[in-house]
Amino acid sequence: MHFISAVSADADGLQIKTGPVPQPGAGQVLIRVAAAGVNRADILQRMGKYPPPQDASDIIGLEVSGEIIALGANVAQWRAGDMVCALLSGGGYAEYAVADAACCLPIPDSVSIVDAAGIPEVAFTAYSNLIMAGGLQPNETILIHAGASGVGTFAIQLAHAHGARIFATVGSPEKQIFCKDLGAEAVINYRTEDFLPTVQRLTDGKGVDMILDVLGGSATEKNIDLLATGGRLIVIACPDGARAQINLVRLMQKRLQLRGTTLRSRPLAEKAEIAAHLQATIWPMFANKKLRPVIYQTLKLSEAAIAHRIMESRQNIGKLVLTVG
Repeated sequence: MHFISAVSADADGLQIKTGPVPQPGAGQVLIRVAAAGVNRADILQRMGKYPPPQDASDIIGLEVSGEIIALGANVAQWRAGDMVCALLSGGGYAEYAVADAACCLPIPDSVSIVDAAGIPEVAFTAYSNLIMAGGLQPNETILIHAGASGVGTFAIQLAHAHGARIFATVGSPEKQIFCKDLGAEAVINYRTEDFLPTVQRLTDGKGVDMILDVLGGSATEKNIDLLATGGRLIVIACPDGARAQINLVRLMQKRLQLRGTTLRSRPLAEKAEIAAHLQATIWPMFANKKLRPVIYQTLKLSEAAIAHRIMESRQNIGKLVLTVG
């Protein structure tokens, strides 16, 4: 099969190679890939900063869509010929990929098989953090950093569907307009405006109940200052720095919760639990148009380097997807 290999740390090092078709083990399925989603974690892996788990494929790619063509032992919920999208621990930038059966989901109603490749990572991430970990409730307030990213665009829609009041940060006027159309009440351009006083003003000084942070670093102290009493700060990425100085007295006085999560390294049982919740409660929202995948651009698998450069420039709104075949 053909797959993408990172032969160097820069985007131009992503090259087409040929290798054997992987075989599914117990509890796994083999997927003929129609499309693969592109994620910032892929860039980090390419650069040698985010190695795959020990038992995962070393091929880049954390999500795909396509047709199941073979089953491993002890797989009862799927059949050959089923069309699915799947969360992977690796191996997505290829013509064939192995996925845990429990991390596969049917293609949502009204979504094309190509667009479906851009759903698993953002859906698993947003739902597990906003709803399962964060316990977001109707009428609560939430600030979503990087609102125009893949996770951000899905998180805005999810929070809106749950009746929350949403604020977001982005880096351009175009992204401000887009995120408002998705359901955000106010969208702050961080290049021209400080989100802390703006959101404080918009909430009459109360702050927000939850913050989904993909920044880390110096934003952490501002996030804590912005949280309302009993608020929750959920950190899922830290490109601005893995270290931050915080005022623990503020943390205690406001009875705040500070939580960090990752997805790729979670045990299979936890991922399977998230998948079950998604299929039961979130997948129907695609049919009634409360949710939709936001796809910025679709490129060929051979154009993976172009996709990485687009993401590195932060010009995309939503997801980038690579088609296979």
